[in-house]
Amino acid sequence: MISRVKGTRDYLDLTLFNFIIDQARRHLAGYNFTEIATPILEPLELFKRSLGLYTDVVSKEMFVIQPREGSDDQICLRPEETASTIRAFIENGIQVTPWKVFTWGPMFRYERPQKGRYRQFHQLNIEIVGTQSIAQDIQLITLLDRFFHEILTLNNYAILINYLGCQEDRTAYGQKLKTFLDSKAAEMCATCQERKETNTMRVFDCKSPTCQEILTTAPRIADHLCTTCASEWQQLQEQLPLLSVSATYEPNLVRGLDYYNKTVFEFVSGDLGAQNAFCGGGRYELGKALGAREPLPSLGVGIGIERLMMLLEPHVNNLPLPQRPKLHVVMPLSPDQQALAMIVADSLQADGLATDALLEGGSLKSMMRHANRLGAAYVLMIGEEEQKEGFITVKSMIDGKQAQVKQAELLAYLKQ
Repeated sequence: MISRVKGTRDYLDLTLFNFIIDQARRHLAGYNFTEIATPILEPLELFKRSLGLYTDVVSKEMFVIQPREGSDDQICLRPEETASTIRAFIENGIQVTPWKVFTWGPMFRYERPQKGRYRQFHQLNIEIVGTQSIAQDIQLITLLDRFFHEILTLNNYAILINYLGCQEDRTAYGQKLKTFLDSKAAEMCATCQERKETNTMRVFDCKSPTCQEILTTAPRIADHLCTTCASEWQQLQEQLPLLSVSATYEPNLVRGLDYYNKTVFEFVSGDLGAQNAFCGGGRYELGKALGAREPLPSLGVGIGIERLMMLLEPHVNNLPLPQRPKLHVVMPLSPDQQALAMIVADSLQADGLATDALLEGGSLKSMMRHANRLGAAYVLMIGEEEQKEGFITVKSMIDGKQAQVKQAELLAYLKQ
């Protein structure tokens, strides 16, 4: 037996998955977002420029496709969607901003599989490209809170928020943070000792209890903001509650990618274990790095579909999931009735009734068991007598009632 690749999964029932996507489509349409799609394959350089060479994604987790002999193409499977969306904006010459779009699909990262973490996973990404207004940040967080709480009826989560300031703020703060970390270097793990030299703010991602304890006394970036950023941070904190959104200030929240600035946030749940974030995002600037002539201030968010499903599965019976249509199973009792069975099934399918035909043969008892396993609401039996006299024996699998119905009247009978 050949097993699936480690860190991937088979979806044998997509009901909940598709429900999430369908509900997101409806919800985002109400906020004037447009659905787009970008390739799974992207140039490796796209993510080197956007995510940063020293991020774990680029340095450790990329699925790079080996080029053919004689080719210098560096292609990879996309590890995230934001950079792809910005590439699409620039390459296609989009003129209208803010460009409010969303997309969903598989992403790929080579990391150690564990609960809530896969090597192929699915994300729903929402991006607002070309906006400086902090009000857009407030509306995006509100949009997400409405979706999770009111549409998906989730209650077991919290919203964490931080403010990273502009590039000038980050540069000045980085120096203060490094000075602090240098004084604590002997007590820190090897990873943090490396990060403080290459990507200083990433030390906040460390899970070591010792490092976490050290970082509780580190300077906070929200306390070292310029006048403009301090005003925006104040606006965020004051206006989210006006929209009935409760967010908790988390000074160590930085997100794991280099392109974030200003607002960052996560939706987290204790029901997910160690990988507790199921939605995260914030504000970023990728335009110049990816070839735009002017800065392109933007914000966006990624929702982990698998992690969201983990939260919803215990309460799935409370969700208005679409019900499968009543199934009609046409059952020829011998090979001589198979042609007629296919004609009957075809006529029902053409009129929109979910219909299957049992064409493998077998005894009546075995076919009835098969129809029951399929979840049939009605069984339509065609034997020698039915074929000769022009009627169908219809049996309800719900109450066991049975009737003989003329073929010409079958559709009207079933629709009653």
